[in-house]
Amino acid sequence: MAIILVVDDEVGIRELLSEILIDEGYDVRLAENAAAARAVRNELRPDLVLLDIWMPDMDGISLLKEWHAGGHLNMPVVMMSGHGTIDTAVEATRFGAFDFLEKPIALQKLLGTVQKALKHDTPPARPPLTLEAFGRSVFVKEFKRRLEQAAAKSSLLLLKGAVGGMAEICARTLQPPRAPWLDVSSLSSALTQEMLEKVSGGILFVPDLGALGKMQQMNLAFAVDRLDKLNLQLVVATLRPLSALAESGWDSKLLARLGEVWLALPPLAGHADDLPEIAGLLLTNFVERGEVPARRMSTGALNALRTLPWKNHPEANWSDLYALVRNLALTSLDEDITPEDVLRVMPQEAEEQREIASLLPLFDQPLREARDAFEKLYFEHHLRLEGGNMTRLAERSGLERTHLYRKLKQLDIKLGRRGDD
Repeated sequence: MAIILVVDDEVGIRELLSEILIDEGYDVRLAENAAAARAVRNELRPDLVLLDIWMPDMDGISLLKEWHAGGHLNMPVVMMSGHGTIDTAVEATRFGAFDFLEKPIALQKLLGTVQKALKHDTPPARPPLTLEAFGRSVFVKEFKRRLEQAAAKSSLLLLKGAVGGMAEICARTLQPPRAPWLDVSSLSSALTQEMLEKVSGGILFVPDLGALGKMQQMNLAFAVDRLDKLNLQLVVATLRPLSALAESGWDSKLLARLGEVWLALPPLAGHADDLPEIAGLLLTNFVERGEVPARRMSTGALNALRTLPWKNHPEANWSDLYALVRNLALTSLDEDITPEDVLRVMPQEAEEQREIASLLPLFDQPLREARDAFEKLYFEHHLRLEGGNMTRLAERSGLERTHLYRKLKQLDIKLGRRGDD
């Protein structure tokens, strides 16, 4: 008997659809909002979801995108919409929706769509991105080894230096094939022994400790006490120090447990040459999961990433990079992301922006032309600073005067009155 989950905040619609589908022999479950839908989906794995677009806590499109991005869209989803929202429902098909139904829903249309959806072979979910994909970066490969080594001996790991999507990539690295996955932060009700038993042998994940409320903290404490018994691996992430969480009211014993074994993601500073490949992998992942439009990094954009001041944000640089790449894909107007796009989304001081902007066109030039253009900018800049004084320019540039004059002539740089001192 197929299990159908009906998600709608209007009790009358839920009851009507439930009666119709039960009469047709289906096992029907109901959810009034996104939180309840998440819980039912995680617990029962329904064969079909009828999902309303407009709901109070989270709209249906956002929930669909969440399931799609997390690799949880392994069942057909039919969107339901009222008048004036059809365009939105059609857009949802880009994120994996099987079809949509317009309210008020005609009986035959409902049953016909349900039958087609249940016969539809849902394509297997694309495997989530893991650190394995970054194997060409030596420092990431080393971190992966440390992560796996620690997880082999400890059922609880604390990740420092990244939260959200980047932390999930690390946690997914530890997930055995076909093993269950539960985001503890997604639960809006009390975690139970039965719920944990259903994900035995899998991964429990908290993308950001600082975002957990009191109920979720209690769920986390409940899970921590049962990890070894149920063969569960718990991975939690934070950017805030545990002492800050203690000051905000967290239980000291729970924090002590969470901090027993921790790993800090390696800083990106000093690894500029690895950034283009890492950013490219993240972008490909976003595109394949349908989170962003089809986009690709131009060579200039990849080179521009090397110049960004990651060292100014060492505690959050991985999450910054993750958010930066996603933001680029969502806000770039053309399929090719440009160096100017990179500069636009990366906050800089005004003067720093102007200086970098003058260098961006160089990234799209062949090396020889780019080097000549940079040298010209360099000498013109310092000539202005030194008021045309060649003696000081020679000292600053480290060139002998004769060589300096030859270089300026080669670069077609005109000297002012003070050029000969």
